[in-house]
Amino acid sequence: MEHRNQGALDFLASRRSHPPKLLTGPAPDREELIRLLTLAARVPDHGKLEPWRFVVLGRETLDRLAPILRQEVLASGQDTAAAEKAASAFASPVIVAVVSSPVDSDKIPHWEQILSAGAVCLGLVNAALASGWGAAWLTGFAALDERFGRAHLGLKDGERVAGLVHIGTRRTAPPERPRPDIEAKTDWLP
Repeated sequence: MEHRNQGALDFLASRRSHPPKLLTGPAPDREELIRLLTLAARVPDHGKLEPWRFVVLGRETLDRLAPILRQEVLASGQDTAAAEKAASAFASPVIVAVVSSPVDSDKIPHWEQILSAGAVCLGLVNAALASGWGAAWLTGFAALDERFGRAHLGLKDGERVAGLVHIGTRRTAPPERPRPDIEAKTDWLP
């Protein structure tokens, strides 16, 4: 094929998210983050609605929010282990909250717009990994609890966090994990 990009195919065949516990500083600087966000925004977006936005959580904000997150997880009725796990995720060098922000449209359903925000999450992880950073797309209490999102991430009515993308310096390579059996997950319709 004339337009085959073997380097991109090799990257996709070997890409692996880096769990936040395997990330360390430094984080990408503002200029590098702008470049990564620009690459992440190159996603399917029917109607050019841009139904997503970014909230960048730097180290100072993460340090301030971690104990608040711990307390809110406990207040929600979860145990200490869950609260510690949620707060420890904020140890990442930088986190980008990708916010799904659907737009009213007669032509493009909200479902497609939410999928576009998910594509931004994967695009950001892949852009970070391809640039040499470690990265992972997670959710958890901070992403899923609407009160936390409104109070601390600036979410507006109708918005949700599609993902928290953790980015930092790779400390070590993550172990490989089992991959899906594609034949078992695929139906072929003649």
